[in-house]
Amino acid sequence: MTILRTSMLAGALALAGGLAEAKSDIVVGLNLEPPHLDPTSAAAGAIDQVLYANVFEGLTRFRSDGAIAPALAESWEISDDGTVYTFTLRAGVTFHDGTEMTAEDVKFTLDRARAEDSKNAQKQLFAGIEVVEVLDPLRVRVRLGQPDGNFLFNMAWGDAVIVAPESIEGIKQHPVGTGPFAFDDWVQGDEITLSRNADYWGDPVRLEAATFKFISDPNAAFAAVMAEDVHAFPGFPAPENLPQFEADPRFQVLVGSTEGETILATNNGRAPFDQRKVRKAIAHAIDRQAIIDGAMFGLGTPIGTHFAPHHPDYVDLTDLSRHDPELSRQLLDEAGYPDGFTTTLKLPPPSYARRGGEILASQLRAVGIETEITNLEWAQWLEQVFRGKDYGLTIVSHTEPMDIGIYARPDYYFQYDNPEFQELMSALEAETDPAKRSEMLERAQRIIARDYVNGYLFQLATPTVADARIRGLWQDAPTQATDLTGVYWEE
Repeated sequence: MTILRTSMLAGALALAGGLAEAKSDIVVGLNLEPPHLDPTSAAAGAIDQVLYANVFEGLTRFRSDGAIAPALAESWEISDDGTVYTFTLRAGVTFHDGTEMTAEDVKFTLDRARAEDSKNAQKQLFAGIEVVEVLDPLRVRVRLGQPDGNFLFNMAWGDAVIVAPESIEGIKQHPVGTGPFAFDDWVQGDEITLSRNADYWGDPVRLEAATFKFISDPNAAFAAVMAEDVHAFPGFPAPENLPQFEADPRFQVLVGSTEGETILATNNGRAPFDQRKVRKAIAHAIDRQAIIDGAMFGLGTPIGTHFAPHHPDYVDLTDLSRHDPELSRQLLDEAGYPDGFTTTLKLPPPSYARRGGEILASQLRAVGIETEITNLEWAQWLEQVFRGKDYGLTIVSHTEPMDIGIYARPDYYFQYDNPEFQELMSALEAETDPAKRSEMLERAQRIIARDYVNGYLFQLATPTVADARIRGLWQDAPTQATDLTGVYWEE
């Protein structure tokens, strides 16, 4: 009898302990802190990393496999000529401030994004819209100037999430969306906290709270995860530590692909980079694999153009810019720089940029190009490089999906102006035949590769280190997001 009672007591204590340990909150580590919290007015993927699908939602959304799914739009109809989209919105959706989400908010969002004074970093996504009409509170009609086979895809971007006029003034500091989590607080330089939205229109999330901790230093990131102060770290910045986590049963390591084309972005509007021969010389000075091995400890796929290798229309053009320092020096001589030149290399905070920048600077030095390295915080990079175009070279990963169209924008920060490419992108937008679109995408890849617009380095991998008990994390990153809507702790 004593043994039975002891066993029952031990079982009860174990059960109680298990219940006490069941978690409903999560601490997520991230490398970059957002400059502000409005995804519709900045190019910073760090904003989406926290808020996409968690706080803000669009008409459509990306799933973990990159597929497009309905979000705030329950369904839609497309006219026979492909120029009119009629969206039916979900009923009973409210913003976190209690106001109702209606077709008027969709019109406000799309009109604001495409306005002449729009600050939307991806304004081109909305350029084809001619008019947005409210049919009734739950139906909105969008008329395009020409068919656009990417329109539903475009509406899934973080830049196209639905916002409301009532809360737009304070959105950069206090984001108000419709998502399953509501914004609680932002301690700048430290963390952002979210809590479960009890009034969410869809299935409630299983987490009650989420804290995003911003840790840019790889050593500090390692220490925080190892001490279990951080439960999950997507895009873990110290890949050299992954074997240690893999050997520890407390953790799981997920390595997935991203949409992040990591490039040596080049200011085509500034001498000497306005010469193709100089850009080609830079391309041949680069040893991609040395950068992947040295900065990313082998994580990454070499690329020769601005396109994701996992996309079915990808063309391997790496041989066009193979590592050939002798050819690089010859091209510099032909371009009028026999002794090379000096330029700036401005680097944002991610480790792929800071670590990769040091290796790349050495490779360029070997052919006569000296670089003055400046390490910038993210807000500084956006101001100086992205908006101000005050740079010679920079390293950055473009994590937006299917974004080759940025090369058709002469005012974009690398200032590439090619009418042939611009015409091709216009034709691509209007084309709906899959085979013809594939041909156009292949041609587009070849044009920018042969123009050596930028130095194409590698497709960014995304290693995630997490507590072994966590389920539902994305392995791949079809968009830059930490989607917590399906995340939970296994009991």
